[in-house]
Amino acid sequence: MLQFGVRNPAIDYRHRATAFGVVERDGLIACVRVERTTGAYFDLPGGAVDGDESEVQALVREFVEETGLDVKPLNRIAEAGQYHLKSNGEPLCNIGGFWTGVVTGENPDAKCEDDHTLVWLDPTVALSRLRHDAHAWAVAVWLRRAS
Repeated sequence: MLQFGVRNPAIDYRHRATAFGVVERDGLIACVRVERTTGAYFDLPGGAVDGDESEVQALVREFVEETGLDVKPLNRIAEAGQYHLKSNGEPLCNIGGFWTGVVTGENPDAKCEDDHTLVWLDPTVALSRLRHDAHAWAVAVWLRRAS
């Protein structure tokens, strides 16, 4: 498995199972702009796998919570880890799959993460704008397979 981010050996990182999605519509991919007091950043929609959830279940739930979109995951195209510090300073190592998917509907009333805004980005723009190297790498994998 590929590992991204810089691991500080003096820090104990909590490993967290995750799932993120690359969902395309009209040549653009779904991303979320996350607003924090320290500034805004872009991520692929997705996040932590909770409890006994599968990656597919987590991805479906996270997409609705963050974007208001209902998605159907299709293929697990990559797996990677990402060392990082959450905006609250918690050290994490996200480990999980990156999935392709399609939008099956819109459910704006189910969107509950007010600091996340759905944005559709050209994939080549997303490569340079996504916060995590693992997310940019997954988009590159998707681009190579889509061509």
